[in-house]
Amino acid sequence: MAIRRPADQAGTRSAILDSAERLVQHRGFNGFSYADVAAELGITKAALHYHFPGKAELGEALIDRYASRFADALAEIDTANVVALERLRAYANLYLGVLRGERMCLCGMLAAEYQTLPDPMRQTVVDFFDHNIAWLTRLLQNGRADKSLKFTGRPEDTAQLIVGTLEGAMLVARPYGDTAKFEAVVTRLLSDFGNPATARSR
Repeated sequence: MAIRRPADQAGTRSAILDSAERLVQHRGFNGFSYADVAAELGITKAALHYHFPGKAELGEALIDRYASRFADALAEIDTANVVALERLRAYANLYLGVLRGERMCLCGMLAAEYQTLPDPMRQTVVDFFDHNIAWLTRLLQNGRADKSLKFTGRPEDTAQLIVGTLEGAMLVARPYGDTAKFEAVVTRLLSDFGNPATARSR
């Protein structure tokens, strides 16, 4: 069903990004076309090309916006949660929220198609994961320093493990349509970092 056409250029650009993001999270980047977005929004393909000359430019804009929202969410986690384990739980809940919306992580979907993406998009996907791993690494370092987290190995390696586990758990839970499978993985993952009850009492 077509969505009512936005009344202004800024609204049109935002609506295009919303539609394309939804399509990527359901079908993948190679699974949709400008025609799909145009039909959903009730606009012409020429209007899409006005805002995004090519699909690569649209893809870069999608990742930039998604990464910006994710960075804002990480900043909120830092502000709202003092205990490191609760920050990890809040981080996992970002993925759970996406899954509950019957979508996949945008950059996780794009990573699966990495070899077929335009070159500029490839780097922005890498940048997204690098930012997440850097944030998790700092969290793990701080948690180890104040003894609120326990884990073995380098924080950088553990950060990669967390991202890989969450992205993989989303992928496996998707065909079942059951977030409980994802939540079970999160519970097991967090249990490896210490006793949640003890961490909350610090």
